[in-house]
Amino acid sequence: MALRLNPPAAPRVEPAMACVRAGRRAWLALALTAALAGGVPEAAAATEAHASAASPVRVLIDSPQPGEPLRNKVHQAPIRGNAIADGERPADFDVMLVIDISGSTKVASGVDVDQDGEVGFNPKLELVEPDRYPEDMLCTDPGDTILAAETRAAQALVGSLDPERVRVGVISFSGEMNPQTGERKTFDQQDAWLEVPLTASYRRVQAAVAGVLARGPHGGTNFAAGVRLAVRELAGLSGSHSTPRPGARKVILFLTDGLPTFPIGTGSVADPGDTEAALNAARLAHKAGITINTYALGPNALTNPIAATEMARITLGNFLPVRNPGDIISFLQGVSFANIEDVVFTNLTTREVSYDVNLLPDGSFSGFVPVKEGLNRVRITALATDGSSGSVEIDLLFERSGLTERELALELDRIRERNKQLLLLIERERVQRFREQQRKVLEFEAGEGEEGADAAPPGP
Repeated sequence: MALRLNPPAAPRVEPAMACVRAGRRAWLALALTAALAGGVPEAAAATEAHASAASPVRVLIDSPQPGEPLRNKVHQAPIRGNAIADGERPADFDVMLVIDISGSTKVASGVDVDQDGEVGFNPKLELVEPDRYPEDMLCTDPGDTILAAETRAAQALVGSLDPERVRVGVISFSGEMNPQTGERKTFDQQDAWLEVPLTASYRRVQAAVAGVLARGPHGGTNFAAGVRLAVRELAGLSGSHSTPRPGARKVILFLTDGLPTFPIGTGSVADPGDTEAALNAARLAHKAGITINTYALGPNALTNPIAATEMARITLGNFLPVRNPGDIISFLQGVSFANIEDVVFTNLTTREVSYDVNLLPDGSFSGFVPVKEGLNRVRITALATDGSSGSVEIDLLFERSGLTERELALELDRIRERNKQLLLLIERERVQRFREQQRKVLEFEAGEGEEGADAAPPGP
């Protein structure tokens, strides 16, 4: 996420934070396994050497402290710390959640967001009895809409952050439409709203997000308005209600289910001017040192996501396509502000590797490593988004007793379930992309066949 002065590179397109993490974890596992066996394969060693030269990663351990004995009833030791891809100390972050509340977010998300046992669906896309649902209904369970998924994802993300390092603000955006013309009601209307300025009070943030859901979807989609308001708050420009923090990294998390349809033309059509307005806002963000990570939810947002991908590219951010909108609840928790992709624990004494690590967006982590009674030499390795990695080794003195088996099992299950859900989403995205690719190949081959038939000379 470090800003560079060279021309903006292509955005990192991350289909679940992504297959990239799965692939790099496989590489990391290979390197660790080889290391345990007594050596690193030449290719892996060369890659590791190049990565270390490119951008060393620092790993800081918060607990256990040196010489502190660990006691559990099972042979698992907890470790907490921070991984840092840039700089000498854990960075502070100012994060603005920018949430699309346009009329299309009332569509079903495909997930039981409110966890009431019923998955809402769009009756317009299903075979249902005539007149069973209102004509304007787009989701049979109001708690399972795309907007409900966006807000729950935001609340889940905030619940995983550290208020001492990460301040959060919330902005909603749409665009009021004239019911007769479909254009903006007034040329100078407000299409984005500051729900809460940057704050370390996560209770205020959670309440603001709940208020967004309570008001519900409406209007068109003005990307530019949402981004410009976020830039004003993050940069502390005139009219801002947020106080900027020197040294804090500035991030916009931009959630949308569609394409920009305002400020130009009608709110139901995406005009080139709407896209250009969004990109101009992104250029402003880049000048202010702000990174934009964009999340395109559902088929409408993925039809031609030029604005979302370019906003990420211009600001050196990430673009994440989310085919099933409800999956944003899991995906958003996998975001990384700190450019850290993975953390792995290796017990060099018992020759065991642990992936039971919960990595948070700010680079902090916590997890468990298998240990034996007595002295254990443990290596903690962190992997950065640019492929570089860094490690630190500590000595753990382990004694049985302390935390109950049930307490430890519950914590391990929580970490493993979260990581399993992310990997399942990655695999599902991979299968869907493969099927789409095969469909396009078939269409291409069919088109070639038709052209060949048209070009064939007539028979005698």
